[in-house]
Amino acid sequence: MNGISFHIDAGEIVGMVGESGCGKSATALSLMRLIPEPPGKVAADLIRFRGENLLAFSGAKLRDLRGKDISMVFQDPMTSLNPMLRIRRQMTEGLRLHLKLGKHEALDQAVEMLRLVGIPAAERRIHDYPHQLSGGMRQRVVIAIALSCNPALILADEPTTALDVTIQAQILELMRSIMRERNTAVMLITHDLGVVAGMCDRVLVMYAGSIVEEASRRDIFYSPRHPYTVGLLRSVPRLDRERAERLPQIEGVPPDLAQLPMGCSFQARCPFVTEVCRRQIPELRTIGTGHRIACHHDITRVDAA
Repeated sequence: MNGISFHIDAGEIVGMVGESGCGKSATALSLMRLIPEPPGKVAADLIRFRGENLLAFSGAKLRDLRGKDISMVFQDPMTSLNPMLRIRRQMTEGLRLHLKLGKHEALDQAVEMLRLVGIPAAERRIHDYPHQLSGGMRQRVVIAIALSCNPALILADEPTTALDVTIQAQILELMRSIMRERNTAVMLITHDLGVVAGMCDRVLVMYAGSIVEEASRRDIFYSPRHPYTVGLLRSVPRLDRERAERLPQIEGVPPDLAQLPMGCSFQARCPFVTEVCRRQIPELRTIGTGHRIACHHDITRVDAA
């Protein structure tokens, strides 16, 4: 990642979008201080959470923070859950560690959390192993674990990618209602712009390890100003297009993050590239209220049509 800076307010759902390999998951792991060091390294100057710098936290203090104040919903629920342990063990561990609940009290609260996320017969299913649950139910369990200690911030890394559309809609609506009720801040990583449209208040668009556009949901969908954002939106299938019409795509492939080109990292794929783009890295600049872009130009969707 390169020069990333953003904020998430209490009760706000911020979407992070971009192609695979652009650094979305690595950003979330960096916030949790879960990047293995070595070979990785968190080179940020500051990661502020509730007024404290997470980079200054000791290992013990980080363990107290993870799962209690900041939780993460990982991409694949089957690999997030330990296949050798029953659901009750995996759900009560955090409750007993962080909230200091007794064995029976933690079990009762874990069952209540399963009911909250829509698991039928929760008092029975909590004794199952992960392989005995469907993909949708496993994802609900992972979300229940993330919510169980009432964290202030949840990092959700493509929480519904492997699910069918019906289950996906149910889980997203469930997450939104619970988070609004608890005033929980959420960073939602996804490839699905439909999910962003339905869930998020603000959107961060990432490309090649950097944020290239940040704006409200409305501005991203109705007034995108970065060529990459426009390209992403144009490549989404639409019901109002003729079926015979070829779906637009962003030509080329993302650059190698280990050997980024001089200047703008999007230059090789950008239809608006000029000489300044090849020589100078664009800064993330403000062009309107809450709207920032990292581009030497200021295009509109009409320009890109």
